[in-house]
Amino acid sequence: MSALIVLLGAPIAGGLLLAFFGHRGAAGLINIAVAALSFAAGLGLALEVFAKGPLLSGGRLFYVDAFNVYLLLLTSFVGLTTALFSRRYMAYERTRGRVGPKSLRLYHSMYQGFLFAMLLALSSNNLGVLWVAMEFATLSTVLLVSLYRTPEAVEAGWKYFILCGVGIAQALFGTVLLYFTGHRVLPDGQDALLWSELYGMATQLDPTVILLAFVFIVVGYGTKIGLVPLHNWLPDAHSEGPTPMSAVLSGLLLNVALYAVVRVKMLMDPGHSSQLAGHIMMGFGLISFLVAGLFIHRQRDIKRMFSYSSIEHMGLMTFAFGLGGPLATFGALLHMTVHSLTKSALFVATGHAAQIAGTQSMDKIRGLIRTQPAVGWSLLLGTLAIAGLPPFGVFVSEFLLLTATMQQQPIFTVALLLGLVIAFAGLFRHLHPMVYGEAPAGQRPIAVNTLPISLHLLLVLCLGIAIPPVLTQWFNQATWLITGQRLL
Repeated sequence: MSALIVLLGAPIAGGLLLAFFGHRGAAGLINIAVAALSFAAGLGLALEVFAKGPLLSGGRLFYVDAFNVYLLLLTSFVGLTTALFSRRYMAYERTRGRVGPKSLRLYHSMYQGFLFAMLLALSSNNLGVLWVAMEFATLSTVLLVSLYRTPEAVEAGWKYFILCGVGIAQALFGTVLLYFTGHRVLPDGQDALLWSELYGMATQLDPTVILLAFVFIVVGYGTKIGLVPLHNWLPDAHSEGPTPMSAVLSGLLLNVALYAVVRVKMLMDPGHSSQLAGHIMMGFGLISFLVAGLFIHRQRDIKRMFSYSSIEHMGLMTFAFGLGGPLATFGALLHMTVHSLTKSALFVATGHAAQIAGTQSMDKIRGLIRTQPAVGWSLLLGTLAIAGLPPFGVFVSEFLLLTATMQQQPIFTVALLLGLVIAFAGLFRHLHPMVYGEAPAGQRPIAVNTLPISLHLLLVLCLGIAIPPVLTQWFNQATWLITGQRLL
């Protein structure tokens, strides 16, 4: 577990260091170095789990298995690539006068604090610590959302704080209920919130109490996922905060919140033969999927458009985990991966596009393929990938989810297909003029870093062509942990 200590310790040390030196010229490099150390530790931890199986720390505070270790690795990887993009992006924002020394120190420190909160939430064995980590993620994100201190940014930060604060309070009540029912079968109060202990006694937990707990957990953490009608904070947070924050928020935090819901669902399923937890998740997921697809058509801000795309895909993942079964769960795990990689790449591309045009309004972003072909092609290929076109990995995961739906709940197949078509039409309705339209006179090239985009889209392309056997085995182990069944 030494790799886990480094994984969690690096962002703490980096955040403290950058709180004092985050405005210096080397701050971007320090941010990258800390993120690289976290990724190296995450890779080492993943290899250890893959070789030895689930790991439980000596004090039982941390538990790492095939389900959360791949999310730990994904989080540290996207954190690294976004830090690479962030260095040049924030330097440009400083030259424009949008941020000063104090804002840069706050940004770099909270970036590492935000990564630490997500990594802690994913690795914790204690459901109470998981809640605390999610709350810390909320507080650090509020500071990032309102970084520019414009009236719109401050309003978006307050909306995020209020809505997610109410949501996290619901999740706290659900956690208290879990402790209540856990304490009845585990007399030692220190064990009553340990997921590994509760999972071993899941059939003995009071079914009524754990159902109530799950409902509060879904509503609470569902606010962080962005499930409709709990989603109103998400588009504002994306549109007003710095673009690197949007990349990690959409690509990572939403996954962490969904992970928390699935962990609690795993406690509920053994004592409920009716699969009620799955039906609740399917309902929230399908509504979010369809509503977000419709809202994509109405957007005028490029970051708001892709934020609704995130809501759509998180709804699809929630639906898939609720559907259950090995095929749907395997597809959901794959979709979490390819969505995170693709959406974070898209937000990097949109950040560059907004800097080129000097605005986030899609009506004024035109002819990117003429102004700066690298950005234009990145935006085009990223949108093709997130829309689910072959041969990208999103197509494979959506195909698996559709296949599982036809096998288990065919009545929902038409709704899923309709939602995919609506979202596809909305994305390309807005994309075409931004990429191929006539470039306005004031639109000028800027220095860009396309490495994160290229790397992410290349990985998504490879996953669409052939999933490596090691990753297939990894997802298969996680599928077995979640459903008790193996796909292969």
